[in-house]
Amino acid sequence: MPEAVIVSAARSPIGRAFKGSLKDLRADDLTATIIQTALAKVPELDPKDIDDLMLGCGLPGGEQGNNLGRIIAVQMGMDHLPGCTVTRYCSSSLQTSRMALHAIKAGEGDVFISAGVEMVSRFTKGNSDSLPDTHNPLFAEAEARTAARAEESGASWHDPREDGIVPDAYISMGQTAENLARSKGVTRQEMDEFGVRSQNLAEEALKNGFWEREITPVTTPTARSSPRTTARARASRWRAWRA
Repeated sequence: MPEAVIVSAARSPIGRAFKGSLKDLRADDLTATIIQTALAKVPELDPKDIDDLMLGCGLPGGEQGNNLGRIIAVQMGMDHLPGCTVTRYCSSSLQTSRMALHAIKAGEGDVFISAGVEMVSRFTKGNSDSLPDTHNPLFAEAEARTAARAEESGASWHDPREDGIVPDAYISMGQTAENLARSKGVTRQEMDEFGVRSQNLAEEALKNGFWEREITPVTTPTARSSPRTTARARASRWRAWRA
């Protein structure tokens, strides 16, 4: 059975949704830039040898719809390259890496691009979950139960299945976190301390140049003559949080 290894990686800077430095970038343009950067690190690779482009996208609709994986392949001039778009919300690109691993292990191919993108700032153009009246009525009572619980403070939580009722499949991650905190006894203080520690470690890694090997500067539509990375702006945000 063949082994699978990651031979090149690249990432974009991260900006603030709707008002950050990347808010005017399209998801396909950004993703194409990052993929091309990763490929440039392996000059001996013939693009014709790539078997598939697997793109993870949390909410693949609007500008991020129409099988964005294939759109990006053609955009990069790789018309020969098939592409697929996978959603598993926050772990969508992890899923594409898993799929690429499985494909290599199964002997289905030798070279795969595993990528991921989610441009929240572009959700104003629509997303896969934005259409009204699309939820299954089966979950109506469960959604009402979630809404009522969100108004409560300190209420305990247990699995609705224990009461023989349907859980809320449409529940948001924010409310899920609230329920888990109540179920596991995690306090707000503990969560804040963990969050601040994480941000401080990320800031230190940025200062030490750890991210320089991965973060790729991108050109924003409003500053075509001055390509820049938003890493510094993001660091300022970390300092504000720490304060």
